[in-house]
Parts: sequence; C-alpha cells; structure tokens
Amino acid sequence: MPALSIAVIGMKRLSLIVGITVLLNTGAFAQPRPLTTGMNCRQTKSLVTSSGAIVLSTGQHTYDRYVRSQAFCLATEFAQPAWVPTSDTPQCFIGYTCVDEMPLSSRSGRLLN
Repeated sequence: MPALSIAVIGMKRLSLIVGITVLLNTGAFAQPRPLTTGMNCRQTKSLVTSSGAIVLSTGQHTYDRYVRSQAFCLATEFAQPAWVPTSDTPQCFIGYTCVDEMPLSSRSGRLLN
C-alpha cells in the first residue's frame, strides 16, 4: 500500500475517534427528562424559571417544552399558559408553552398593525 493511502486511513480513524469522543462528552445522546409528578409545584415552577426553557415529562409518554416567558419562543410563536400535574397538585401553573397560533384568551378581536 502506498504511504498516502495509509495516511488517509489513519486520518479517517482519527476523525472517527474524535467524533465519537465529542458525542460522548457533549451529551448528544438522549437524556432523561425531569418528571413533573416527581416534584412539588414550587420545585417544578422553579426549574422552569431558572432554566428559561426546558423539556419536562408530565407522564410516562407525555412531555412538552416549557418556557419562563415569551422571550423563549420563536418570533412566530405565542406563549400560552401551562399547567401540569405535580406531586402536590393536579394543576400547577409552571410557565408557558410556545404555540403557533395566538391563544383565544389573548385575542382582542381587532387587527394588529
């Protein structure tokens, strides 16, 4: 084998090793989401407030992204109040979810400029 071919194979192996190392160290693999029913209302709200935006599980197969304020939504999204079940209450206000359409409770019935 020519020396150039050996060098190319070596570089490919090195790139693969570096890539795997980066993935392992950045947490790119699935991470468990905090479960709201495992925390009380105050703890859950505090987690959203301190994180700004976080994905929380509300049950075995249910989850959503919760945000502290409209500032954590895309420019085309609207913040909608969110209540979740926690260990001490069935409906705890923890912040907002970002939705594509303006919530009905926020519509004034007039056109915005």
